Amino acid sequence: MPALISRMGKRLRRLIERPASIELTRYEALLPAIGELEPELEKLTDAELTERAAKLRREAEFGDDQLIEVCALGREAARRALDERAFDVQLLGTMGLLTGHVVQMETGEGKTLAGALAAAGYALQGKSVHVISVNDYLARRDAEWMGPVYRLLGVSVGWVEPSLTREERRESYGCEVTYGAVSEIGFDVLRDRLVSRVEDLVQPEPEVAIIDEADSVLVDEARVPLVMAGSVDAAVADVEVANVVRRLRLGLHYETDSDGRNAWLTTAGASVVEKALGGIDLYGESGAERLAAVNVALHAHALLTRDVDYLVRDGKVQLINASRGRVAELQRWPDGLQAAVEAKEQLPATDRGEILDSITVQALLARYPQVAGMTGTAVAVAEQLREFYRLEVAVIPPNKPNIRVDEPDRIFASPSHKLRAIEAEIRKVHETGRPILVGTQDVAESEELAEKLAKVDLPCVVLNARNDAEEAEIIAEAGKYGAVTVSTQMAGRGTDIRLGGADGKDRERVAELGGLHVIGTARYPSSRLDGQLRGRSGRQGDPGSAVFFASLNDDLVLSYAPDVPDGIQADDETGEITDPAAQRQINHAQRVAEGVHLEIHRNTWRYTRLIEHQRTELLKHRDKLLRTPLAAEKLKEAAEKRYEELEEQLGEEGLVQACREIMLYHLDQLWSDHLAFLTDVRESIHLRALARETPLDEFHRVAIPEFRKIIPTIEERSVKSFEEAEFTEKGLDLAASGVRRPSSTWTYLVHDSPFDSNFEQTLNQVRNLLRRKKS
Repeated sequence: MPALISRMGKRLRRLIERPASIELTRYEALLPAIGELEPELEKLTDAELTERAAKLRREAEFGDDQLIEVCALGREAARRALDERAFDVQLLGTMGLLTGHVVQMETGEGKTLAGALAAAGYALQGKSVHVISVNDYLARRDAEWMGPVYRLLGVSVGWVEPSLTREERRESYGCEVTYGAVSEIGFDVLRDRLVSRVEDLVQPEPEVAIIDEADSVLVDEARVPLVMAGSVDAAVADVEVANVVRRLRLGLHYETDSDGRNAWLTTAGASVVEKALGGIDLYGESGAERLAAVNVALHAHALLTRDVDYLVRDGKVQLINASRGRVAELQRWPDGLQAAVEAKEQLPATDRGEILDSITVQALLARYPQVAGMTGTAVAVAEQLREFYRLEVAVIPPNKPNIRVDEPDRIFASPSHKLRAIEAEIRKVHETGRPILVGTQDVAESEELAEKLAKVDLPCVVLNARNDAEEAEIIAEAGKYGAVTVSTQMAGRGTDIRLGGADGKDRERVAELGGLHVIGTARYPSSRLDGQLRGRSGRQGDPGSAVFFASLNDDLVLSYAPDVPDGIQADDETGEITDPAAQRQINHAQRVAEGVHLEIHRNTWRYTRLIEHQRTELLKHRDKLLRTPLAAEKLKEAAEKRYEELEEQLGEEGLVQACREIMLYHLDQLWSDHLAFLTDVRESIHLRALARETPLDEFHRVAIPEFRKIIPTIEERSVKSFEEAEFTEKGLDLAASGVRRPSSTWTYLVHDSPFDSNFEQTLNQVRNLLRRKKS
């Protein structure tokens, strides 16, 4: 009876402390059996260990006996290859992953090894595994780091990154376990959807995805569709419009919504713009094209900030991925906006493109029959993981108790008061020799703070999008005695901060002083990001502390809870506020921000489900065209005489490929046109809402009939192209026949906010038009 009461008490405690978490009892019960195998496995040679792992390949699914064997073999392989014996909690994480859950393990608890052992376990079941990371650096690092463990278990491993050729990618995807950033794997999916020869495909059919930093990928990245575009011609930026918009002032000439996603001209602003552009009527029929240029230039001017949303480096505009704090390599904004930003910065416009295809992270992961993940902050988004991915969270206890001290927020009346207090805090802690990590919101803030510290003889190392190539080295040394590190977004940095630095030389000295001190310069729009920054301190039972500084004039409050209650008083000298109402206001702003982002995710999911269903149906048809002679059969049926003449000239195989090229070109082009059509529908859908029609129903009503026209149109256009095509001895002349594909492709970074629930932009445009008509 006492034992039963103890178990019930333990379960009740876990339920209270970790809501939405699955029970770990099944896995904990297997730990003794795993431990009992250690002496036996230690006696095996490396070859014998590999041979024993190979016996698991005969098992189609893993029950408890197989979980025990995988964990025991993995622990031994890690001990030999890395000189690391996996802790019991790491094995709990491995078992949670192997049974299809998202495991929550705190920073520094060894998620990388737990993930590698789970990936090896799936591979030993004969399944192809993708370990999906948030960036290319972590993908390569983890594949190389864990490589010796995989080899001892007889499992092949590779990775993909932007620099790889198509052949190198194919080789990496041919491994049993492949590491890659979510964007890189997604873009390879999109590239494969554009090939016209089977041998050009690089990815096999997906089977298992293990997602590192799962909350960042599954929740934050889910709002960023991956978009592939093809070069059409040189973009033409409206420099005249850019120069006019540059002179406009917020509040007088234009307004923006509270969350900074939309901007629109006021009546005064429209008048100024019309006069500056030669007296045109922006809202008349003849002004439609100029109005579009003004809107996109206004977006670039009002909503995109240099050193926050993008950098200008080497004469180019480079986007910054907000959720990672890194430059988004080879990515750009959709057409018009990219050119507008380039005009704003007085740079030459780059090539214009057309969208060829897109995929959301949610749709990308839906391709995998089995999905699991790991992160340090999963419970906070447990409901979203269940709603959107049908994934449950398993909270793994730390190997050692967390003794980090999380201090209450320090709140100030203004950002200037806050900045002075941060500077004073850094000086005070630095004088003791404790290492300090300062987490800032963006590049501009990190550099401003670094400049201020330098002026008062407090040198620091800065990590932001300008130098993210040096990330590992900077983060690894952030725990050294006396170190001060200023970094943008810490989510997904993926490198542990060890007390005493990478070599641990001064570990005991730093630990005695209190360990790493983390300072947040503002609360993030998500409590998870706050937790990820705090979690950089106190790893593996180390001492440490964390504190956030905040202001009632921070962007978070101004954007999501600007109506601050009256009567909140600040200290006259320091500007610090101790009234609990201030803390409640900041917490409220963060909850509102989380709600807004959830609604964006939910809307993205609702509206893209239909698009993904249509894409899946069209992909089935594309795959038939790619892998069978279907295209040749269709064109022979429609133009038999010409077909027979060309067959004599080109041979059967050459003509079949030519027919395939023609049909695939038109399929891809029509899908691109369909996406453009759906974008137009999206931009006008709220006008239907004003007419009391349901936007979602209207979207379906319009989109479905248009999609049904695609396959018949493919055949009609293909027949015409075939009849007019020019053929040479080498086959179809693509350029002369008008079926030439883009000479280059690139990717778009789009923070999708389809069908914004408050549809402020549409309403304000309508209101503005009505005001003008009345006047």
